[in-house]
Order: sequence, then C-alpha cells, then structure tokens
Amino acid sequence: KPETDDIRESPALAVIEDLRKEGARVRAFDPAAMPNARALHPDLEYAKDAYDCAAGADFLVLATEWNVFRKLDLDRLASLMRSRTMIDLRNVYEPAELRRLGWTYAGVGRG
Repeated sequence: KPETDDIRESPALAVIEDLRKEGARVRAFDPAAMPNARALHPDLEYAKDAYDCAAGADFLVLATEWNVFRKLDLDRLASLMRSRTMIDLRNVYEPAELRRLGWTYAGVGRG
C-alpha cells in the first residue's frame, strides 16, 4: 500500500507467493514496509532500494504506487537488469513511453 507500512491484505504478498510457487527467486523492496514484511517472510531476500532490488533481475514487478517508484531512473534501472521487462500492477507508467525506451511492458488492463 503506498505511503504506509501497512501490509495487511497487500496484493504484493500474493504476487510474491505465486512467483515463489513457480520457482522464482524474489527480491523485494518497499520504502516503509520492510520490517513488517520481514516479520511475515523472513526467508525473502530484501533490497536496500529499488535499484538494488532490480540488480540482476530478469523482470521487475511494480506492485505499489509509491511516489518514489514513479520517479525511477529507467535507464539506470535497465542497466542493472538482465532485460528491460516491467510488469506494472498499478499502471504507474505509460505503456507507450516505456516501449519507446525499449522496455517490454505489461500493465493491468492496458495494451
């Protein structure tokens, strides 16, 4: 949930569980909810910031609309990842703009 440390009923937790069931290695970052997340999932890998979270990743899942995620340096982010692939579950970014920058982009309910 943006701008809070409240993780109750967080859709991100369901996404994490689904990815892990499929064998994905998950690294997570949230600006405020890390202590609460660690209490529920001490076995997850936690990052110090969004860029640390993206380092070496095959894809990025954006599951909250924190303002800090709206202002990411997308070129820096891409340089850290294995591919420019973003799954934006909160429709933070404009699909056409991300594609123009060379990203493979999927938003919810958007082309």
